[in-house]
Amino acid sequence: MHELTIEGVGTVEVEEGTRLVRAIEEAGVEVGHRCGGHAQCTTCRVKFQDGEPAVMTKAEHEKLNDIGQMGEMRLSCQIVVDRDMTIEPLMTVSDQGWDDAGPEPSITVEPEPEWHPIETLDAEHESEE
Repeated sequence: MHELTIEGVGTVEVEEGTRLVRAIEEAGVEVGHRCGGHAQCTTCRVKFQDGEPAVMTKAEHEKLNDIGQMGEMRLSCQIVVDRDMTIEPLMTVSDQGWDDAGPEPSITVEPEPEWHPIETLDAEHESEE
């Protein structure tokens, strides 16, 4: 079990391997996931205060680069809880005025995750430009 601290909410215990977007919701915060957790909409945005993973899925890296937010935030639908984390959700149902958060994300990360060190993905991205 790991501790997930959500800014302004508190700390909850989360089982190892739980998808971060689902852990946030289970803690009572309606974080966005308008695309259902497929790294397409970026509404599951979080900012890490502590415990940010040094790895990232290719899908998350591509999306954050596409929208010019690489290094500014992370996508909670592409992260699994594998350590204690302190995060701030950046888009919630209440602050966005949505009727709901979006389709329920699956238990496992989608699309099929390929995790790589962020520096490796950054280097690949720079060589492609």
